[in-house]
Amino acid sequence: MRDDSFMRTYSPRQQALARAQAQAQARVARDAGGASVRTASDLSVMPSGNLADYMVKEEPYYRAVADEVELYEAAYAVRMPVMLKGPTGCGKTRFVEYMAWKLGKPLITVACNEDMTASDLVGRFLLDANGTRWQDGPLAVAARHGAICYLDEVVEARQDTTVVIHPLTDARRQLPLEKKGEMIEAHPDFQIVISYNPGYQSLMKDLKQSTKQRFGALDFNYPEHDVEAEIVAHESGVTIDVAKNLVHIGERARNLKGHGLDEGLSTRMLIYAGSLIAKGVPALGACRMALVRPITDDPDMRDALDSAVTTYF
Repeated sequence: MRDDSFMRTYSPRQQALARAQAQAQARVARDAGGASVRTASDLSVMPSGNLADYMVKEEPYYRAVADEVELYEAAYAVRMPVMLKGPTGCGKTRFVEYMAWKLGKPLITVACNEDMTASDLVGRFLLDANGTRWQDGPLAVAARHGAICYLDEVVEARQDTTVVIHPLTDARRQLPLEKKGEMIEAHPDFQIVISYNPGYQSLMKDLKQSTKQRFGALDFNYPEHDVEAEIVAHESGVTIDVAKNLVHIGERARNLKGHGLDEGLSTRMLIYAGSLIAKGVPALGACRMALVRPITDDPDMRDALDSAVTTYF
């Protein structure tokens, strides 16, 4: 037990981290059957259970556009929950993968949807040949063993589902498993990251203020012209000149957002078009397939976008 001076000196979040670290050390000692105790830092590089499968083994390509890497590192150092906000295909998921690799932490990704329940996140009892057994959900696995849990497009989940993350995003850093009667104290390495597209917000699909105010936030957008061209060229294998032409088309389409298009062409779509061109597909056909046809069914808008394509190819 820690003395009263510790409890008076440190914040509730630091106290929770200290409790979780002590419990993690105790679990390792118990699992090792009396072997020497590994520290929390040892645990971070030797994931428990099957978390080794969630390690990002190779460095993902990520081109920083501002100070987002340094800000995220600072947020992780204090285990601040992080919210990534930006349009579709601008690099939010790649950024999380890169940061997990850079920090050497396992990454568990959950693609949120409107049918997802709290049990899909925290776990449920399953039937097998021997009766029933408890199966941790991805959020419980991450909290128990110390991974980064990434909830992608979190607004797609129902609000009564997302509230399950609240105890993990404040000083408690706990996850109650009500069906099992267990309280998980989050591992010291655990962090939760969420992402969503503000352009898709509505009264029915938005985060509660009680959820938003538990996170620090990083804004993402499509990079500046030269930076985006560099990314497209690297990821697709086309020349920088071809990449710049693709970015020009993307920028013209983004100017039509709200004027016939619900969303502009994403960097991801430009990379798809570049990949087709790199494989020998004629540029006009590649752009129609990867850029124009997926984004709209309106004949007039398709003609306008086709015209933009023929301007540069």
